[in-house]
Amino acid sequence: MALRIFNVLGREKQEFVPLVPGKVTMYVCGPTVYDHAHIGHAKTYVAFDVIVRYLRYSGLDVLYVQNLTDVGHLLDSGEDRILRKAAQTQAKPMQIVETYARSYFEDMDALGVTRPDISPRASGHVPEQIRMIETLIAKGHAYEADGSVYFDVTSAPEYGKLSNRRIDQQEAGAREAVRGEKRSPEDFALWKKADPEHILRWDSPWGEGFPGWHIECSAMALKYLGPTFDIHGGGIDNIFPHNESEIVQSECANDADFARYWMLVGSLTLDSIKMSKSLGNVLSVKDALRQYRPEVIRMFMQSVHYSNPIDYSGDAMAAAARGWERLYNASRLVRRAMNGAPEGDAGSSILPRLEQTRADFKAAMDDDFTTPLAIAALQELTREVNTLLNSGQTVGRPVLETIDTLYRELGGDVLGIIPAGEAADGSASAEREAGLIRLLIDLRAQARQAR
Repeated sequence: MALRIFNVLGREKQEFVPLVPGKVTMYVCGPTVYDHAHIGHAKTYVAFDVIVRYLRYSGLDVLYVQNLTDVGHLLDSGEDRILRKAAQTQAKPMQIVETYARSYFEDMDALGVTRPDISPRASGHVPEQIRMIETLIAKGHAYEADGSVYFDVTSAPEYGKLSNRRIDQQEAGAREAVRGEKRSPEDFALWKKADPEHILRWDSPWGEGFPGWHIECSAMALKYLGPTFDIHGGGIDNIFPHNESEIVQSECANDADFARYWMLVGSLTLDSIKMSKSLGNVLSVKDALRQYRPEVIRMFMQSVHYSNPIDYSGDAMAAAARGWERLYNASRLVRRAMNGAPEGDAGSSILPRLEQTRADFKAAMDDDFTTPLAIAALQELTREVNTLLNSGQTVGRPVLETIDTLYRELGGDVLGIIPAGEAADGSASAEREAGLIRLLIDLRAQARQAR
């Protein structure tokens, strides 16, 4: 079965055919580094981590680019997120950026998220953004007004094709304050004139200012992946205006298709409520990791299809912990049994089940990366592995090694939920950790009953 991806741009599953055989070029919108990453970020970046892992497991050479937004992400008020955080904390803007960029990578490392091949920053690519803006002006798709530059959406009839939003349906001022110098309220900023108090500012042909939010991804994707590349990823919340603006400005500037496949990750709620700082219900990745193992968090994130929403709750995490513990314990028992196991093919009756598991896993992942079915294939295998190990019959070391390899490849290398570094003999610390997880689950159940 060939890999098929649901392409948001075409609104259908399509066979994935990379531009260059054997190679995949992929761009994912990264975080705005003005605060610690939250669990919603984790859902997005764990999803794309698994996608990249599976593409590489399938033998494809992946070039993965994920930006860091450190300038130009404007609030509805017109404020830059970085500058507002700097003012709140009385810190320098780049001090904020460095603090939270390091924090983001620490969190992703802790979650087992493979780092992108390239992590460009918006502030380090201002010349490339200026050149793209100049190109758009020269082609009649953008205009300068009082030191700012705006994209003229009326110059691009296909604007809105990703989100399926017509210009006359869009709200004026989405993501940024409507300014009087704009020809149309739907036009979006490519370059903003810097007010006297604005700290982050660069020289440009239109005076001192700073880039808008959307232009950074277009400029950096062009620089590192070319005008047309294979996959563009991000969160569903950014489909409009960010992703929509990326497409139109890139295709108008480069006279070429932008990304060929668009993959957007569903949202995450916290106890059925959308996370919001005003509500005080934002859960950071750091806090989540204080409660659960990273593999449990990854198990939870992959319990639904990447494009579907998911609700983070105590019950859901307890269920994920139980499911993960079953897989973990089975893989650990296999590694422990390998010590002193005899040579030979004793227990080889399970080998056809291993091949079926691999086939079922691959079929699930080839069908738009359906991780719940991939995990179900491993859970089905685990039931048979436990039956074999608890039967009292001798199992040969080669058979155990084959089982262990399957857990490591599918559960470890692809899904990232089977630890690779646990001792093969089942160390006392691993035993204690598994027992602690069971204890935490029981304590949470008791606490819920006692309210």
